[in-house]
Amino acid sequence: MRDKRFDGGSGVSGPYVLGLGEVDGDRAGLVGGKGAHLGALSRVDGVRVPDGFCVTTDAFRRVVARAPEVDALLDRLAGADPDDRQAVRTLSAEVRRAVEEAGIPGDLAAEITGAVARFGEGAAYAVRSSATAEDLPTASFAGQQDTYLNVVGPAAVLQHVSRCWASLFTERAVIYRRRNGIDDRTVRMAVVVQRMVLPDASGVLFTADPVTGHRRTATVDAGFGLGEALVSGLVNPDVFTVRDGKVVARTIAVKQRAVHALPGGGTREVAVAPQEQERPALTDAQAVELVRLGRRIEAHFGCPQDIEWCLTDDGFRIVQSRPITTLFPVPV
Repeated sequence: MRDKRFDGGSGVSGPYVLGLGEVDGDRAGLVGGKGAHLGALSRVDGVRVPDGFCVTTDAFRRVVARAPEVDALLDRLAGADPDDRQAVRTLSAEVRRAVEEAGIPGDLAAEITGAVARFGEGAAYAVRSSATAEDLPTASFAGQQDTYLNVVGPAAVLQHVSRCWASLFTERAVIYRRRNGIDDRTVRMAVVVQRMVLPDASGVLFTADPVTGHRRTATVDAGFGLGEALVSGLVNPDVFTVRDGKVVARTIAVKQRAVHALPGGGTREVAVAPQEQERPALTDAQAVELVRLGRRIEAHFGCPQDIEWCLTDDGFRIVQSRPITTLFPVPV
C-alpha cells in the first residue's frame, strides 16, 4: 500500500542546491519541469540563459515534513468537491499558510544564502516555482504557481523561496491538477533562483503557430520592459509572424503601460511616453534572429516550443521554454 504522507526525505543529506550547469532535462524529479528545461537550455549552443541555481525538491520535502498538519489538510482537500470553489479556496490557503510557517532549517537556509553570496549580496534575482508536474507535453501548468521578480538580498530570497513552495497549493494549481487527474501528494516543488534580467523588451515566442498549428510559422509577442505586463494582460503585445526567415506579418500595438524593476527590489507599472507607445518593441531583424534561436531550441527538445525571452542591449536571454500543449499531433 502506498504511503499517502509527504515523504520527509529521511536519509537525504542534500545537496539541496544545484547550479543550473549541474542540471539537465533528466532531473525534473529533483528540480521540477522549469529547472530541468533551463538546465537543458543552458547547454544549447548560442542560447544564453541567466545564471542561477535550483533549490531541489528534497528541500521542499524536508520543510513540508516540519508541518505535519499538511497531511490532514490534504486529506480534507482530496475529499472536497472540486466544484466547491470556496472549500478549495479555504483549504488550499490553510495548506499554504502551514508550509510558509514551517520555516527553513538553518543548514538549508545557509546553503541557499551561500549560493546567493556567490553572485554578490546586492544582486537582484527572479525566484521562480518549478513543480515536478509542470512543463509536460500534455499539461504546461503555465502561471499556476508563483514567480517573484527583482528579489534583492539573501533574506528576501529565503522568504520568496518559501512562498514558491507554498504556491504549489494555490487554488488555481489545485483545481488544474484535479482537471488533469494529478494527485496533490505526488507533486513536489523546486525553486529556480536566477540573476535578474532588466530588459528593454520581452515576450513570448511560439515556434509553431498556436492557432493554425502550422509548424513553419513562428509567432513573436513583444512588449516593453518586463514580460509581466504581457502575462497579466496589462498591455496588448506587438505580434510578428515569421516564416522561412522573413517577417510575413506584423501588428504593432499601442503600448501605454510597462512593468519595470525598482532599484531596491520589486516591480512597478509605469506609463510609456506617448511618443514611444507605437514604436515596435522589436525590429524585424530582431524578430527573425529570435526565431532562429527558437529553432535551435525546438531542435534540441524535439518538439515545438513556447519560449519566454528578454532583450537587453547585448542580445537575447532565454528565461523559459516549454512544449506547446495545444497543437494537434503531426500525422505519422
